[in-house]
Amino acid sequence: MPVGRYYLNDPNAPKPNSPTHIGTNVLLEWKGKLLLERRWDCGQWGLIGGRLKNSERYSQGISRELREETGIFLPENAFEQVRIVNDERIAAYQDGTVWRMMIVLFRAKLDREPKMKPSRESTELRFFSPEELSDLDIVVTHRDLVKQWKPSV
Repeated sequence: MPVGRYYLNDPNAPKPNSPTHIGTNVLLEWKGKLLLERRWDCGQWGLIGGRLKNSERYSQGISRELREETGIFLPENAFEQVRIVNDERIAAYQDGTVWRMMIVLFRAKLDREPKMKPSRESTELRFFSPEELSDLDIVVTHRDLVKQWKPSV
């Protein structure tokens, strides 16, 4: 049984019982492929990112999350903010915690193959071509963001 369950604009989603969390995610590409992590909490693939810490800038948060989750360091100015996603994305956990997430989505591009190491939040890190993405089991709160991604030229 997964530790976390995720919902997108689902009228049957549980009602949040915790404050809304602001998080950051990144569409990180290398050679026309997108980096995803296989999440430990649900076994599905998702974008790199996570919740902001108190008084952390959006760009500071995504730089930290990328480093913590993959070992890849990019400075804050390497990230381009794409958009803010503020709809009904819900995370529900086994301990009963339910919160709504607001996502600040970034984009960044690597110029060389990175050395990566999964954190305890993921079981695998991998770059996927656009063709490979269509068959992946992507967590619902990231699925639409991944589908809208187009590789940089």
